[in-house]
Amino acid sequence: MAVSVGFTWSVASGAIIPFLGPLFAAQFLIASSRPLSLAQTAATIGFVVVAGVVLQGVAATTADEPMVLLPLLGLFYFACFHAQATGRGGAAVFLLLVVGIMVPLLTVLHRDLGTSALAVLTYGIASGVVLTWLAHAVVPDIGSNDPPPAPLPIHSRPLLRAAADAVILLLIVTLCLTKDEWATAMVIPITVASIQTQLDLSAGARAAVGLVLINLIGGIAASAAFVLLEIRPSLLSMFVLVLLAGLVFGGRAASLSASAKVYAGALTTFLLVFGAGVSPLPGTAAESFSTRIGYIVIAVSYAMLMGALLWPKLGATLPSLPVSKAR
Repeated sequence: MAVSVGFTWSVASGAIIPFLGPLFAAQFLIASSRPLSLAQTAATIGFVVVAGVVLQGVAATTADEPMVLLPLLGLFYFACFHAQATGRGGAAVFLLLVVGIMVPLLTVLHRDLGTSALAVLTYGIASGVVLTWLAHAVVPDIGSNDPPPAPLPIHSRPLLRAAADAVILLLIVTLCLTKDEWATAMVIPITVASIQTQLDLSAGARAAVGLVLINLIGGIAASAAFVLLEIRPSLLSMFVLVLLAGLVFGGRAASLSASAKVYAGALTTFLLVFGAGVSPLPGTAAESFSTRIGYIVIAVSYAMLMGALLWPKLGATLPSLPVSKAR
């Protein structure tokens, strides 16, 4: 309900990037079955605004100096991935990675938006919080009997793992900044970041293949949904299509199964690809079905290949323990 209502409202109100609010709402709802408190909301929005202000200032002042901009972006990505590798941050890691990807791309490549990248992101995060509150108001107390969340894993060599992840993401962001035909392919680096926060190669090849297939299914479903929307363009059609995706992927993501995080990634992929199709950003709506599928294939293949090259050399993931014990 949250993603379908939020997506339809964003499109109807003319939001520049309509998938942002629903994407953040999905992250909040999947991360916790309880609504965000006012203190958590203020802290989350404040954290994003501060990070966005810094990144927008850096991107605006160094847009013509890539040898300065790219290392600073890499340092930001490293900080996010290091928090994840040490068992901290939770859902906030992916949220900040989205900020770290979108703000530079929008600031450098889409200077004619008529509004700042920070304003777009602030609106997205605020609308995501409102959607979560509305969802909990309609279906209250759904998490009263939930067990406590499982502790986050800690990597045995967090510095090296974070450095490897930062390099992987920075390379694909650099391609989007420098490759003209990928100027509108924001979905690629965000999908890569989503997979990086999902994938653990130590879980085995079967789990990795399952992750790839489910993310591809999310992208294919989004492309097919956009084709259906073009056949019968209306807000009602859009609402129904996103609602179906939310029920299929979001329902499994909200479960307590081991594959919940993977289905959350598939829902993220769906919202990214479908949202890129209806976004008023220049060039996005004209992308073909095969182009959108190609973006997802590129993102998944790239993340898997680079992970296979770098991650096995960095050690396995350990259960969540105090850092001193993990070492």
